Formats: sequence, C-alpha cells, structure tokens
Amino acid sequence: MMIETSRGTLVQLSDELANAVEQAGASVVTVNARRRLPASGIIWNKEGLIVSANHVVEIDEEITIGLPDGRTVPASLVGRDAGSDLAFLQLAAADANGLTAAPRSETAPKIGHFVLAVGRPGPSGPMASFGVISLVGDAWRTPRGRALEGFIRADVAMLPGFSGGPLVDARGAVLGLNSSTLSRGGGLTVPVAAIESVAGAIRDHGKVRRGFLGIGAQTARLPAALVAANELQQDLGLLVVAIEPESPADRDGFLIGDIIVALNGDAVTEVEQLQDRLTGEWVGQALPIRIIRGGTRHELQVTIGERG
Repeated sequence: MMIETSRGTLVQLSDELANAVEQAGASVVTVNARRRLPASGIIWNKEGLIVSANHVVEIDEEITIGLPDGRTVPASLVGRDAGSDLAFLQLAAADANGLTAAPRSETAPKIGHFVLAVGRPGPSGPMASFGVISLVGDAWRTPRGRALEGFIRADVAMLPGFSGGPLVDARGAVLGLNSSTLSRGGGLTVPVAAIESVAGAIRDHGKVRRGFLGIGAQTARLPAALVAANELQQDLGLLVVAIEPESPADRDGFLIGDIIVALNGDAVTEVEQLQDRLTGEWVGQALPIRIIRGGTRHELQVTIGERG
C-alpha cells in the first residue's frame, strides 16, 4: 500500500510539473536574432512586448519571433540593457492579437522550491529542465556594472537556447528570466521586479540611464584627527585620483586629492556605493557632494551627467 501511495504521489507531482510547463509554454517564444541557434523569450504583456536576454539579440533589425501558435512574425527592438542582460522586442498590434502574457508568480522564491527553466529554442515546442532554487540573492552589481534588485540561482540545466526564457514556479508562473552569461559562476535568473524596473526605464527614456561624475576614485581611510575635526561619522571616504576633462566633476570644481564623504546627504565609503546612488533619476540635477579638501569640509553642487 505504501509503495502504491508513493507511486501515486510521484505521478501527481509529475502531472503537475507537466501542467506547469504547458502553462508557461503558452507565453514562451522563439527569438531569431543571432546567426546560430535561436534563443527564447517571454511574452511580457498582451500588447506584444517580448523580453529576452540581451546577449542572444545580436542584431537590431530583421528580428523574427516564433509564436506558440506556430506563426513567425517580425519584431522591432525597443531597447536593451547589456548590464542586466535584458532586451525588449515589440510585435505589431495585429501580430499580438490572442497572445497570452506570462503570469507572474505570487509566491516569493525560497531556497528549496521546485522550479522549471522553460525555453522554446525552435519550432518543436517548449522544452524544460527541472531543479530547485539554491540561492535567493540580495541586491548586487553585475559584471558589467549594473545594479540589480536581486537574483535567483537554481540548479536547472540551462540547455542551448534557453537564455531569455523564464524560470517558473511549480504552478507555471514566472519568477524571472534566465541568462547563461550574467554570472561568471554559471546561469542566473533576473527576478520579475528587476525586469519591470529596466522595462520602465527603457519605456521612458529608450535606455537605462545612469548618472556620471567623471572621476576615478578609491577608498581611503581618514585619520582620526581629520574625522574628529570635521565631525564625521565615518572613517572612510573616496579619494579622487583622476578627473575626466569636461566632465561634471571637472566643470563643477572637483580637484584631484579631494575626498568624497557624502552624496546628497548620504555617507559614501566605497566606489560601488557611489555608482549605486548615481541612478538615472538624478541625471541633469544638481546634487550636494560633501568633500574634504585641505583638511576641512566643503560642499560642492554638481550637476549629474549621463553615462554614455
């Protein structure tokens, strides 16, 4: 009796996972945008926005999408962000009729959850690999310098052509987009929240905007006497070691040897902190930057530029 019960449980689990793949597959497309094997993409909304991995979209024109119903239709490149390995493609309104947008998971990912990587790297239908979530990461900076809200790592097999496809939960709802190149240690999943953030920036500006000062800097420890004299709450700052000509820092009065201790009122002690806080919303705005120069505290008003 126990053997039969166990067998029945396994059959039920197998059927539920197959149903999850079927549901997810209705929103997974083939992306034909490189010379070799096609890749995958996700139908992000009913208006025909497709999200895929940037590294598989090697061309800007003559991109086609293989839809779940068997049609192959053209797509235009809306925008891309190499830092998060995301690319956004748009179908014509007529071609988007009847598409099923990918459902988002309502369950927060947890280590140990069963998940499926789903891809459609060709006309034969969806493919899937099975695994569990091994890590749910906090905010981090990708190898290309892009700050993301978090990441998911799962022990699913990233089969050829799976990049750009979704990682889905046991119900077939999307947790994020799979990328085989975003991490030097193997494939990672960009969570839904991060995708939405990048999509919003591209919708509003055509790209992900990043702030720019035009300095080279390194962390430096501040002498105790300097900390006390300037009533600082930190013993680290950013020593400016280079200034790019005609950059915002150059125009607004930075000098080599200045030590940055705060940006817009928030303490800064590492280069990564400075990069994270120079978000696109500050481009074109003047922000106060507190520095130590010649042993005394000063404040510069710097109009933030945009990184090219």
